[in-house]
Amino acid sequence: MSLEDQLKKLFPEHEVSNEPEETEEKEHELFVQKEPMICKYEKRKGKPTTIIAGYEGIDEDFKLLAKEIKNKFAVGGSFKDGEIIIQGDYRDKIMKYLQEKGFKTKRVGG
Repeated sequence: MSLEDQLKKLFPEHEVSNEPEETEEKEHELFVQKEPMICKYEKRKGKPTTIIAGYEGIDEDFKLLAKEIKNKFAVGGSFKDGEIIIQGDYRDKIMKYLQEKGFKTKRVGG
């Protein structure tokens, strides 16, 4: 007995529709906080890195933001321990980008 036959037995009044279901795709909104995000510069293993910290929203949003930044500036990086770590010194560009998205930023170090 096929799955379709089993479903007909369970739901005899149901009629099969071949029209695709309409789903509304809503763009995900990032949580914009009042406190500034910290943008700092460090050298790790002799290489320059930009670190963004201080996000108060959920980690999934911060990971999404990390992905957007990496794609926008075509740089490597990662998300670890509540921080976005970007390879290279991109503080000014990242701060400008975050401010355009409505975030407040604070430059730390160097």
